[in-house]
Amino acid sequence: MQILEVISLPLPGVKVIRYRRHRDERGYFSESYRESDFRKLGEGPLKGENLNFLQANESRSAAKVIRGLHFQWDPPMGKLVRTLYGRMVDLVLDLRLNSPTLGKIIAYDMPFDPESDWGEWIWVPPGLAHGNYFTVDSAIEYFCAAEYNPAAEAGISPLAPDLDWSEADPRLRDEFAGLLREGPILSPKDRAGLSRAEWLSSPRAQVFRYGEKP
Repeated sequence: MQILEVISLPLPGVKVIRYRRHRDERGYFSESYRESDFRKLGEGPLKGENLNFLQANESRSAAKVIRGLHFQWDPPMGKLVRTLYGRMVDLVLDLRLNSPTLGKIIAYDMPFDPESDWGEWIWVPPGLAHGNYFTVDSAIEYFCAAEYNPAAEAGISPLAPDLDWSEADPRLRDEFAGLLREGPILSPKDRAGLSRAEWLSSPRAQVFRYGEKP
C-alpha cells in the first residue's frame, strides 16, 4: 500500500488517508489496505489509535439518503470509511467532553473518481458520531475497530437543530440544507435520534472525553 498523504480535518483526530492508484490503459490497480502500513500510521499521524479492525461493513444508499449520526461506546468503535462507487459526503460530529470542537459537525466530500490517481479513507475515532449523505446511488465500505454491540450504541439525529455547522465546508453545509428542503430519505431510527443537548446531558456522555481513551 502506497500512502501518499494524511490530511487532518478540523475535528482533532479525524484524518483522511490518501493512497496511490496505478493507472494505465486497462484501468487501475490499488492496494487499498495493508495492516503493516496502518501499524506505521499508528506510530505516526494516527498515534495511539486502535487500528486493529475486527469487522468490515458495506452499505448501498440511493440518492437523497442521509444516514447517522451513529456511535458506540462499549467497546468503543473507530471507523475507517471509503466510497466504492457514487458519491458519499461524510459527516462527523464531535461528542468528546473538553474537546475544543465539542458539538461541532464537519462534512467531507468523498466522490468515487475512477480517473483519479489516488483513493481515500477517512478515519473517525471513538467519541465522534458518524454519518453520511448521498446525492447519487452509492456504495461505501467501512472497517470497524470493534465488533458491533447494539446494547451500547446510540445516534444523534442529523436533523437535530442544535448541531454546530460552523467548522463545516460552507458548500457542503448549504448542499445538506438543500437536501433537507427537498425531503431526504432517513430510517425512522435515524430521524428520531437524540439531539446534541440530549446526549450531552446524559450520564452516558461522560464515557467520551477528549485526550482520554473511552
